Amino acid sequence: MKRQYFQLTAFSVFAVLGFVLAVVPTSVALDSDAIGKAAGTAATTQPDGVVRIGWSRSDVDVRVDGMPFKPQAGLGSWAAFKESPKGTMVMGDTVVFQDEVDAAMDAAFAGGLEVTALHNHFFYDDPKVYFMHIGGQGDPVKLAAGVKRMWDAVKAVRSASPEPVNRFPGRIPTAGTIDASVIDKILGTKGKVNNGVVKVSFPREGSMNGVTIGGTMGLSSWAAFQGKDDLASMDGDFIMTGAEVQPVLRAMRKAGIHVVALHNHMTDEEPSFYFTHFWATGSVEKLTRGFKAVLDAQAAVR
Repeated sequence: MKRQYFQLTAFSVFAVLGFVLAVVPTSVALDSDAIGKAAGTAATTQPDGVVRIGWSRSDVDVRVDGMPFKPQAGLGSWAAFKESPKGTMVMGDTVVFQDEVDAAMDAAFAGGLEVTALHNHFFYDDPKVYFMHIGGQGDPVKLAAGVKRMWDAVKAVRSASPEPVNRFPGRIPTAGTIDASVIDKILGTKGKVNNGVVKVSFPREGSMNGVTIGGTMGLSSWAAFQGKDDLASMDGDFIMTGAEVQPVLRAMRKAGIHVVALHNHMTDEEPSFYFTHFWATGSVEKLTRGFKAVLDAQAAVR
């Protein structure tokens, strides 16, 4: 009887182990050669199995606080690939000058990547340097090709103009009067006029430390218009949850709006909020319709 029990128990243990091994995926090493080939650069496998690629920005001379700045001290673009249960994960950081951001972001989206942050790392840098963080999940070769597409877009900008330019293309708006009713009609709200600037705001609520906070505490999307009806500027800030970030950024770029920052303003708030700052020029009607398209893209995922 004891022997029979032992046999049954052993059978049960091996059966369970077999089931566990069948349903738990085993870790498969990433092919660094395939990733490197797709990215167009050498890829190296780290001791923890992560595959990394890099690109040092030695093509533009940079000074920080008046000092010639060596790329090895913090001007390196990189991407890292790691296996996960849902496919390969990529994370990275791309060094961009101001006139490269639009091209880099558009190429990242076209290549199936996400943009997760856009900010500066230095003060008193010349020319100004920004860092665009990216992410993604899926097939490693496709992700690597997406990174290559983004880096190639940056290189194309520098090939056309070796030195970074100091403003966006197009005419510069001049001071004048804006018909706020055009903005109000498109957005279905009532803008406030102050010293010739028309500002609209859309608050939302969250909580921090158990306290409800809203628009008056900084939780709002807003846009400010100045100039004239036929040529004005629009700048502002857009509040988003994590799930809303990519749709909002994509809608901004589709509308020709320049994304100039993507970051957080707080810690420990619920839900976690992110903010993207933006800039655009054009007719008041075109700018407002672009802003409306971004609001609509956000509403579709809220």
